Amino acid sequence: MKTPDHALLNMLAYRLGAISIGHLALQHHMSWEEAPSMEVFFNGQQVIEGKATGFTNAAIESAIIHCRAVLEFLGIKASKTSPTEVMERSARTNADDLGVEQFASLSMLTKAKALAAYPGEESEAEAALALIFYSANKGLAHTTGSFKLHGGEARLLEIAFRGVPTLLVNGFYVPLGIAPPSYELTSRPRLA
Repeated sequence: MKTPDHALLNMLAYRLGAISIGHLALQHHMSWEEAPSMEVFFNGQQVIEGKATGFTNAAIESAIIHCRAVLEFLGIKASKTSPTEVMERSARTNADDLGVEQFASLSMLTKAKALAAYPGEESEAEAALALIFYSANKGLAHTTGSFKLHGGEARLLEIAFRGVPTLLVNGFYVPLGIAPPSYELTSRPRLA
């Protein structure tokens, strides 16, 4: 059994940060009837201008990919029979694949534990986690439908973006006695 090295801890911290940025972007996206304009500055110099979706779409899509990677690391994968269900993956067999079960005293997250961590309905939790896989596998890796503003998909993504980091903290950091990284972001209110 291994102990987590700095490379893995840095990768997981990066993933948590990316999920947090995507969560923040999704919250902004869900609040708009129409996407506002955006200006990006580097060292006080404007380098990009356009619609805010130039940031939010990429951040949300990145968070989806990172959520998928975290879920697979923990032991959860897409169901082969339903786009609204998840299942437990088998143990990692490739030498370079990392899974939580490879670390001292840890075991893969069960589907039941993953769903029980959500304070709402289990079916809603499962739909949220399944949407991560469906969006990553079909929505981002292939040319298919896009996200719906104010649709159920956005609400389910919001649930997943809150839940997946909690699953990682409680299924990896806490049992190993490792302080989780500070990853949650906040934004400033937009002044009119």
